[in-house]
Amino acid sequence: MATSYAPVSKRVLLPGLAQQTRPALSNDKIALIGGSAAAMAFFVVAALNWTGALYLPVRPGEPGGLDVALDYITFGMLAFLAPYGFIRNGQLERIEKIEDRLPDFLRDVAEAGRFGMTLPDAIISASKGRYGLLTDEIKKMASQLEWGVPVATALRLFEERVPTPLVQRVVSIIVRANEAGGNVADVLTMVARNASDASLADKGRRVTMLTYVTVIYISYGVFLVTILILSAQFLPAMIQAGQSVSNSALGGSSSVSLQFQLVPALFLAFFVAVIAHAVGDGVMAGVLHKTRIAEGFIHATVMLAMGWVLMRFFVPQFS
Repeated sequence: MATSYAPVSKRVLLPGLAQQTRPALSNDKIALIGGSAAAMAFFVVAALNWTGALYLPVRPGEPGGLDVALDYITFGMLAFLAPYGFIRNGQLERIEKIEDRLPDFLRDVAEAGRFGMTLPDAIISASKGRYGLLTDEIKKMASQLEWGVPVATALRLFEERVPTPLVQRVVSIIVRANEAGGNVADVLTMVARNASDASLADKGRRVTMLTYVTVIYISYGVFLVTILILSAQFLPAMIQAGQSVSNSALGGSSSVSLQFQLVPALFLAFFVAVIAHAVGDGVMAGVLHKTRIAEGFIHATVMLAMGWVLMRFFVPQFS
């Protein structure tokens, strides 16, 4: 049965309904700016400690210079990564849950259209259903349609509230199909099936990529354990051997010497390596799993916190 969706041009637009004031800055942008400012403050403190202009150790009795600076460099990175990562990822998770229910809504609109309803009436009828987080957005769109907002405008406003590639593609197809006329119900059914298939394919890819994320975490854990073993067993033995050889050389019985004084510098090298691996591996894990830099920031935050705790409270320092 052919549907009788009304053309967009015959809808009446009430003044002021299509224009919605949007906040100047979203929460994720505020978090990014605030995190960047906090990070810069920590980096300045790190630079002052590195140059010796300031001595503000995290732990009492801690050596100054680069040793203390690395603590504040870590805090600065955490301040930059964590707020934006968690807030932005929360927003993306919300949009993802909305997209998961979008095919159900499209199928309900298509079924209502097959009973002769116009597209606006079909959307209003379908808005009475339950679609999880999508329900509120559908009710907003239905309210706008009831007040006379053109269906194309209401759909565009919905697209602005949920700015994802899937929603943008669906809205564009629906608007053009409605303007062209014909059996839009079949178009909606096809779009719903396509959206559902795309969602299932994306979930399958994430399950596959989860294996690689697990490998990244295991590799990082092995890296930390290796540093712990080297610092607790191998490097102390090197210092002891170097001292023995040095004492023998002072007694004239040996001409061989070991530069064991350089061993403490290895702790700083390990610390720098932990920071670099945490940030790099964390961002890679997020991109592989969900193709999101924001999720990568969360992984980087977790790895960086783990590495800092290990280096500061478990790995012995050498002086």
